[in-house]
Amino acid sequence: MQLPNLLASRRGRIAAFFLMYLTEGLPIGFASTTVATQLRRQGASAGEIGAFIGFVLLPWAFKWAYGPFVDLIASRRLGPRRGWILGAQLMMVLTLLALTGLDLTTQLGLFTAVLVVHNLFGAVQDVAVDALAVTTLPEHERAFASGMMFGGQSLGVLIGGGGALLLIGRIGFDTSIVLLALAILAVMTLVVWPMREEVPASAARGSLAAAGREVHTFLREALQALLGSRLAFAGLLFGLLPIAAMALSRGLQANLAVDLGLSNERIGWLATVSQAATAVTCIAGGWLSDRVNLRRAMAVYVALLSLPGLYLMAELQRHGWGPGQAAPAALVTTFFATVVIYHLLFGFIYGARVALFMGITQPAVAATQFAAYMALTNLSITYSVVWQGYAVQHWGYAATLGLDALVGLSCLLLLPFLKPKSS
Repeated sequence: MQLPNLLASRRGRIAAFFLMYLTEGLPIGFASTTVATQLRRQGASAGEIGAFIGFVLLPWAFKWAYGPFVDLIASRRLGPRRGWILGAQLMMVLTLLALTGLDLTTQLGLFTAVLVVHNLFGAVQDVAVDALAVTTLPEHERAFASGMMFGGQSLGVLIGGGGALLLIGRIGFDTSIVLLALAILAVMTLVVWPMREEVPASAARGSLAAAGREVHTFLREALQALLGSRLAFAGLLFGLLPIAAMALSRGLQANLAVDLGLSNERIGWLATVSQAATAVTCIAGGWLSDRVNLRRAMAVYVALLSLPGLYLMAELQRHGWGPGQAAPAALVTTFFATVVIYHLLFGFIYGARVALFMGITQPAVAATQFAAYMALTNLSITYSVVWQGYAVQHWGYAATLGLDALVGLSCLLLLPFLKPKSS
């Protein structure tokens, strides 16, 4: 039976991009939730886990560098973008399978290296999928498709994180990894392989040297775009700063859950509910972003996102709890509530931040400038995970939550300078 070419219909295109983005979310959820939780159970320090997550997710901060290679090195037989997607997904499957049998305690270095390579191919796939979307989706489909793509990525984070944790207790760590690999393989064989991408007569035929020159050109143009005006420079600083308080979104959350005595199953359910909440409010936030003053909305979102962490900090201090102690039931309940509320609020800020960057981007250098802002945002996520792990190890959870809230509020200082000039 011949499988349908999903790119040939509107519903097919939406489904295809949803599922391809789902595979991109799998490695993010797997590294930041599943592996982080297992490392904590095996005695890794908060600082080590923070460094691990930051290092593993670092390839996503350099997506801008992969674009020229995807643009200039193309396969006419497989399709300019489809070929890259197939290759990246195949490598994602192989690198996941390579993780099976590795011991997190005695082979952490090798495990980390393989997972970095896995995320590298995940990031390359992301670039190729975005390029395919630009060349395939009609303009009237792009807004809805973008929302569905992020929903797919959120579902992937949910499956790779909370879903995998829920399965570990039943089928084991290695078998859970195999199932994640099979999920990517299913999308590759049932969705991407049957696709028929149009190959224009002017399809790129480049070389590694040409792609390298494109990267150099991008860096030069990005620097000019980001330093060319006070507005652009303010956007650069805004992109470098954390989105908001972030401690409850990544490594600290996984570490604290283990130290509070939560089972993998409970952590898995918490991650599942939290990620689902983010997906829903991100779509709602994108809808609101077209109807409210973005800078005011950002100020409100940033301020609100600091509150769950500050409240949890106060409760940790009130109970006098520390790692190694039995956690009171009330404190565990507070942890659950603050994490879910944080993720509900976080979805709103994502769409608003992206829209704000779009608003201050110069049309003449739109692709370069916006890609640079997104790269800086990914970099801010990476270094936040690293410093928070160090802070937890040396100063404790309560102090880290308070410092994270303060650092998260710092971006408010730049909002007055992010007013686009009237056209």
